Amino acid sequence: MKVQESEVLEIPTIEEINDLIIDAIQDIKGLNILKIDLNKIEDSPANYFIICEGESTVQVGAIASNINKRLRKEIAVKCYHLEGMKESRWVLLDYFDTIVHVFYPETRQFYDIEDLWSDGEFTEYKNL
Repeated sequence: MKVQESEVLEIPTIEEINDLIIDAIQDIKGLNILKIDLNKIEDSPANYFIICEGESTVQVGAIASNINKRLRKEIAVKCYHLEGMKESRWVLLDYFDTIVHVFYPETRQFYDIEDLWSDGEFTEYKNL
């Protein structure tokens, strides 16, 4: 069976994936959004970390759910691994090249991922 050109799915770029993740966070009013480019760090677990926080565990769960839903529906990208939804103090979404960390504020402060990966290139996004 021959596939027509119009049926071929375009694979989204990492930039498109990251932009949609940021937009999905901003949809739910996620705070203190930070993207860390880890490309120049040897043995990093991903190319990018995107970190944000919600003001409550309900908001943390909603942000993570919105990211997962929008990537699946809009660009057909599935989350490889999702963990932390039950407690919603730190939800991790793994998209291979990008790992998203959605934190409850005290949990983010405790683990201080930004300091652990301070060799990366940081991009901050305004709170909406």
